[in-house]
Amino acid sequence: MSDQLRQLEPSAPWNIFADLNAIPRASKKEQRIAEWVREFGLRHGLEVLTDNFGNVIIKKPASPGREKSPVTILQGHLDMVHSKNADVSFDFDRQGIEMYIDGDWVRARGTTLGADNGLGVASILAVLASKDISHPPLEALFTLDEEQGLGGAKNLGRGLLQGKLLLNLDTEEDHVFTIGCAGGIDTLVRWNYREEPTPENLKPFLITVSGLRGGHSGMEIHLGRANANKILTRVLMACAPAGLRLSDFDGGNLRNEIPREAKARVAVKNEKRFAKLLQAASREIAAEFVTVEPNLKITATETPQPANVMRRNDQVKFLNAMRAVHNGVYRMSPEIPGLVEASSNLAKVTLANGVLNIGSLQRSSVESSKADVAAAFRAPFDLIGAGIQTANEYPGWKPNPASKIVKKMEGIYQRMFGTAPTIEACHAGLECGIIGEAYPRLDMVSFGPLIQGAHSPDERASVSSYQKFWKFYLEVLRAI
Repeated sequence: MSDQLRQLEPSAPWNIFADLNAIPRASKKEQRIAEWVREFGLRHGLEVLTDNFGNVIIKKPASPGREKSPVTILQGHLDMVHSKNADVSFDFDRQGIEMYIDGDWVRARGTTLGADNGLGVASILAVLASKDISHPPLEALFTLDEEQGLGGAKNLGRGLLQGKLLLNLDTEEDHVFTIGCAGGIDTLVRWNYREEPTPENLKPFLITVSGLRGGHSGMEIHLGRANANKILTRVLMACAPAGLRLSDFDGGNLRNEIPREAKARVAVKNEKRFAKLLQAASREIAAEFVTVEPNLKITATETPQPANVMRRNDQVKFLNAMRAVHNGVYRMSPEIPGLVEASSNLAKVTLANGVLNIGSLQRSSVESSKADVAAAFRAPFDLIGAGIQTANEYPGWKPNPASKIVKKMEGIYQRMFGTAPTIEACHAGLECGIIGEAYPRLDMVSFGPLIQGAHSPDERASVSSYQKFWKFYLEVLRAI
């Protein structure tokens, strides 16, 4: 468990990461971790500030002889995505993450690992605690609520930071320097539908879609992974000729996570035809996704009879809207090869007791394109008369190809590893663009170690990659 982790090198950041993961730290529930970070700074005799939102700032003077180096902001977010497999019993509000080492990977048992952004935070804290790492004057900024709307960055206090350089430690490939990112907007749907008592002589079933890979709805949206909500909708429509009546639907979890699991309670008139249609649909869908979703499972098990089902007309409206709504890549960038410009994630769907609620996230690196993909998402639900709201809108981060800190880091990387780093914009939402609005003229870059499967229970961090990142990170601090 965490004892294994504490034996890894470099020991200081891995030990701090283990300490962080012992503390529950869901978005909007970061009070305990924020207080722990505050106490960490005070314990090491450093200046600690907290803004009105709760973001924590720790300032550390320069190493001897480095006083004239530019003040540098080290930045990471304290919250993590709390997600688990459906068959795992775990209380995120009370339990620390259960970690283990699997070859070169650090993993968690059936839950997210919290390497996003716990490893970045641990890397910052390790430098703050060190007595022998050479560094410029530092301002460490730890933001809250990044994963659920970038609330900490949006509400960052003004006038608290003096730095002109910002190193964001929230990128997940060790050869990549990120210099720009997409903006985002949540589109929320609420619809009141009509129910009626479940007709007699219908057979009840629970249809479940499971075994999907899920993942980060920004960084992995282009990989063609299945969305459990869309798959389940397709299954329900395929089985409709068996006299299927829908009672409830529950799929997905978080706005920035590709849905891995979904389930629906139904009652069917013709059980034999239902079984054949379900088998045919399952076989067809599995064949389509065999390359990217080899563990996809679609099952139907008997369940207690639901008291009510949707009225037929409303069921048709709901399923048609769900089938029509766009999910996945919306547009690729015409300027930057391989970059997703705009996308949409049908993240969370709950339908029960006469009320449908949907949470979704649209992203784009172009503001007009962001508005367009959000409008495309809402259109099918507008047609059925649903209420639509938008929330958590944030801007993208415009790349600065002339960045001095990026040029410096590029040279260091080339010298250390004998190859050039990849310099790119990403489709995820990073805090840099928002922080840059509060503190104009910041020269910013984001980098980090290799982390795969973020926002899913398959999240894992590479030990060897972190060792590479740590050496590079320290060399950057020496060179500033």
